[in-house]
Amino acid sequence: MDRLQAMRVFTSVVESGSFSRAAEQLHLSATAASRHVAELEKHLGAQLLQRSTRRIHLTEIGANYYDRCRLILADVEEAEAQAATSESQPKGILRISLPHSFGLRYVAPLIPEFSKRYPELQLELSFSDRRVDLVEEGIDMAIRITGDLKTSLVARKLAPVRVVCCASTAYLNQHGTPQTPDDLSQHNCITYSYAPIANAWTFLRDGKPFEVQIKGRLRSNSGDMGRLAARDGLGITTLPVFIVCDDLRSGALTELLPDYPLPSINVYAVYLPGARRAARIKAMVEYLWDALGRGNPPWES
Repeated sequence: MDRLQAMRVFTSVVESGSFSRAAEQLHLSATAASRHVAELEKHLGAQLLQRSTRRIHLTEIGANYYDRCRLILADVEEAEAQAATSESQPKGILRISLPHSFGLRYVAPLIPEFSKRYPELQLELSFSDRRVDLVEEGIDMAIRITGDLKTSLVARKLAPVRVVCCASTAYLNQHGTPQTPDDLSQHNCITYSYAPIANAWTFLRDGKPFEVQIKGRLRSNSGDMGRLAARDGLGITTLPVFIVCDDLRSGALTELLPDYPLPSINVYAVYLPGARRAARIKAMVEYLWDALGRGNPPWES
């Protein structure tokens, strides 16, 4: 039995959810793919997969073994890449999870050039603002935007992001302009579903955080929805500058409470420890670092 090949087949079956799809990806017959996994289970003396007519499920032993297989295969890939010539190109599939607004605005436009630079690399992009489990969902790398990154994953900071409080001129003309964060209690505030605190916003006074209670008639899991609602005069919102930078420049939105900034957040690339030096992940991380201004992001220019 070719143990490495059997591990590749097993991880591909888990990630694709199907023996036939895994076989197609690895250029094998479905029978050969099934045989590789069966031989691997026989070698280990343990059942890795529970098969049914509709779905394939990992056993508890299979889930633990899958985690280790990903790390081992990433190390093998790295070793092979280092042993190859310096002109070698990253190969294989790179699965990336991206936050919706940021991903569409700042990552999607970069993909065509990245693909030209690395023609042997296949990309699978998933857009969602929820926090994905990289192991459970077979994701190689994720972009996360937060001010409090707590993770066991490897993290590379890509860019800082200011968060601003803003509203349209039409709204301010009708309802007045808040002079302090406490004034927000008298306004309709547009809130974000994934915010760590549902009905409060955190500001800084002399560098120290403090919370103010807010209320409003619109909550959304989309930053773009909040932006559009604020532009149309529905209320006041807080959003990352990368979402509202064009509106602030054009005057469609006005930044409020400049003496009370909101805590900054950061854009991170996160990935599994065993993939720390995998060629395909390194290529994408370095490409994003350069494209996002090497610490001087385009949304601040």
